[in-house]
Amino acid sequence: MTFYLHLISLLFLIRLVASLAIDTSNATYWFTQPVDHFSKSGLAQWKQQYIINATYYQPGGPVFLITPGETPLSRYYADDTHVTTLAQSLHALVVAVEHRFYGASNPTADLSGASLKYLTIENVLEDFASFIRALKSQPSEVFPELTVPGESQVVFFGGSYAGNVAAWMRAEYPELIEGAWASSAVLYGRLLDYQYDQRFGAHLQKLGCGQCFAQAVSDLDQLLLSNDPQKLLAAQQKFGIPALSAPDTAALISALVSATANEPISQAGDPMMPAVCMFFNTSSCLDGYAAATNAAIQMMGLLPQHLLIMGNSSLALDYDALGQVPRVWYYQMCSWFGGWQVPPPLKLKLTAYRSQLLDQNYWQGNCQKKFGPDVAVPVDVEGYNRKWFNALKGVSNIYYTAGELEIWRDSTVVAQGSVLGGIGSGSQIRLIEGANHGQDIQAENDLDLDTVKEARHVGNKLVRRWLKLRTSHEPRSCRYVDI
Repeated sequence: MTFYLHLISLLFLIRLVASLAIDTSNATYWFTQPVDHFSKSGLAQWKQQYIINATYYQPGGPVFLITPGETPLSRYYADDTHVTTLAQSLHALVVAVEHRFYGASNPTADLSGASLKYLTIENVLEDFASFIRALKSQPSEVFPELTVPGESQVVFFGGSYAGNVAAWMRAEYPELIEGAWASSAVLYGRLLDYQYDQRFGAHLQKLGCGQCFAQAVSDLDQLLLSNDPQKLLAAQQKFGIPALSAPDTAALISALVSATANEPISQAGDPMMPAVCMFFNTSSCLDGYAAATNAAIQMMGLLPQHLLIMGNSSLALDYDALGQVPRVWYYQMCSWFGGWQVPPPLKLKLTAYRSQLLDQNYWQGNCQKKFGPDVAVPVDVEGYNRKWFNALKGVSNIYYTAGELEIWRDSTVVAQGSVLGGIGSGSQIRLIEGANHGQDIQAENDLDLDTVKEARHVGNKLVRRWLKLRTSHEPRSCRYVDI
C-alpha cells in the first residue's frame, strides 16, 4: 500500500488491536539474527521479536508461522486470525514473528538510508528461514516453556505484503515449510499503479456513486491547478485540510476518503456505502467529496497536527528514529517494487478517480532525497518481477487468494496467473466473490460472506493435505489453474 493509505490503515489497525483487549502477559520472545546474512565479515546482531499461542498445541502438532509484515507485532496475530481457528482443529502451535525494521525488531539504531540498506528481500526471507531452522533443530531454545519435538512441520501464513513473504518462503525454502497461505498477496510489481484506482472506482460504481466521485476529483483539480492561493485555501478549509501544497492536499484527501477501501465486506453490508457513497446524494459532487473527507477525519479522531504531519509528503518522511512505519514502507516502495498510485494515462480514456497532480514525479521525488543516492530512481520493477514474481512459477503448495473488490487485485497471482505461466501441484488460486482485501485470513465472524467461508474451507483442506504429504523437496510442475 502506498504511503498515505498506510498511515490511515495503521490508525485503523491500532484501534482494532486496542479494542480486542488481549492478554499480553508472557507475550514476548527474542531470536538473535545477523544484521546482514550475506556479509562475510559482518558480525553485528540484533533481536527479532516473536510471540506464541500454545492454547491448542499438542506435542507433535505442526507450527503455524505468521508475520504481520509491514505492521508492528501484537497479540492479534497470534490470537485472533483464522490461523488460530485452524490451529485449534490441527493442534498447532501458532508463532507470530515480527518483520525486520518494524515494531521492536530493529537491526540498526536508526532508519537512515545507510541503515535501511539492510532491508532487502533476501535478508527478510533468511530471517524467517534461520528462525525455522532453529525451531526444527533446537526447539527447546526457541520455545523454552514448551515441549516441542524437533523437525516440526511448518506452514507459513500472511496477508497482503505478508502474503508475499509467505509465498516467497515456500518458493525459496521448500525444504523448511510444507506450504504457504498467501492471502491477497500483492506480488506483481508495477512502477505506476493506475489499476489501483480503477478497482476503487469500479467498487464505487457498483455502489452507485462512482461517476459523481470522479466528477468531484476533476472539480477539485480545477481549484488545485488554478495557481490561485485563495482558491487553494478555500478548498482546504472546505475539506478540513491544513495548509499544504496542492499535490499534498490532493493526496491526503484521496487517502482519507479511501480509508475504508480495505474494510471487510459482510452480510451486514459494504462499509464503503456509509463511509463514502452516502455523501454523494447532494446537488454538488464536490460538496459530497468534502463531506466524506470531513466525516473520515472525525471518525478517526484526527487533529490538525496529525493531518499536517500525515499530509506533508516531505515532513512525514524526515524522521529516521526507530518506529517510523511509513518511512520504512516508503523505502521498500522506492527500492523494491514501486506501486506509485497515479491516474490512468490519458491515451487509455479511462475514468480518473485520482488527481492529475499525483504523478510519478510526485511519489518518487522523495526516494533519493530521503534515503540517499544509492536508491535507484526509478526503481527497477522489471528486475523485481523477473526475480521475485517469476520465482513463484511452478511452485507447489501455495494457496493464493484475492477478494473480487479489493484494490490490489490486479497485482495478485489471482489476476496475473497467466503472466506467471503456471502454479505447482498442491497450489490453488481463488477469487473470492464479493470480498475485500485479506478477508479469508481474518478471524471468523457470524456475518462473514458465504464466499469467504468457502475460501477458508478450501484453504483448510489444502493445509491438511500439505501436512500429510510431508515431502521436503517436491518437483515443480507447471499446472495452471484457470479461474
